Amino acid sequence: MISIANVKKVFSTRNGPVTAVDDINLNIQEGEIFGIIGYSGAGKSTMIRMLNGLEAPTSGTVTVAGREISKIKGGALRKARQEISMIFQHFNLLWSRTVRENIAFPLEIAGIGKKERKERVDELIKLVGLEGREDSYPSQLSGGQKQRVGIARALANNPKVLLCDEATSALDPQTTDSILELLVDINKRLGLTIVLITHEMHVIRKICHRVAVMEEGRVVEIGPVLDVFKKPEQPITKRFVQQVTEPEESKETIQHLLEQMPEGQVVKLTFIGESAEQPIITELIRRFNIAVNIVQGKVSHTQNGAYGSLFVHLTGPKEEVTGAVAYLEQHQVDSEVITYA
Repeated sequence: MISIANVKKVFSTRNGPVTAVDDINLNIQEGEIFGIIGYSGAGKSTMIRMLNGLEAPTSGTVTVAGREISKIKGGALRKARQEISMIFQHFNLLWSRTVRENIAFPLEIAGIGKKERKERVDELIKLVGLEGREDSYPSQLSGGQKQRVGIARALANNPKVLLCDEATSALDPQTTDSILELLVDINKRLGLTIVLITHEMHVIRKICHRVAVMEEGRVVEIGPVLDVFKKPEQPITKRFVQQVTEPEESKETIQHLLEQMPEGQVVKLTFIGESAEQPIITELIRRFNIAVNIVQGKVSHTQNGAYGSLFVHLTGPKEEVTGAVAYLEQHQVDSEVITYA
């Protein structure tokens, strides 16, 4: 569906050339929810803008739905963009138009007749859950409702690809989850290919099938989301994964525990797939002469399966603790002894 080959983008500035995207190669499959994550300045926004022709690559090729977006212009590009829709962080709605009129706008531009336009808008309002708000103006809507309007408008022309540019960054956590659930539902119902850029690993974890991690214009790591959670390779990827698995309050709790009980070991256990649903801690206590104090833990679900992390404080004879850690690893549970300076 999407092929990005040897793409480079260099901007000219007063201080000289700036490379925003540096030799990117990506293939995104039809019907996939693909995430691109990176901090500000990583090049992810430039990357997504090249997918719909808002930016042209300095070199390399960008192909979407069989069209080489990086080469076409004018009418051909406008036609191609009908199959590539986009939703934005700040919604970009027309404030003088109602919900219905905002959603109908791309259909008007495409020359769709009034009757067919109304039928399509009604269908989209139902799809995104905005029944009863058809005649409201953007100023009368919550942030989540505005984004639902943006999504409905983006779907008006039955696109093959939906680009999401930090689409949940302006929303509170609960509203973010509802929008992400809507995107997953749309992906399943319509078979729509979704490319989502973000700086939040929670967003990637919740809906993406695969993720590419960007840093300084390059893709430094790529893979299925569950694999990236299980074995993050690059330092930046580890930081992103820690957003979900090891929040700041965990560090404070563990540091306090190590100060109060220095004779024990705090171990971070990582459960993947079926092991995340097994009563493995119970079995550990039965088999070994150790005490297990659970510090913090949770199980999260990705599109590829379950992922769990658990911080435990182990005390007991050294050989028993060592044996317990070995037992965990034999049962597909990665373990890491935690120390915080």
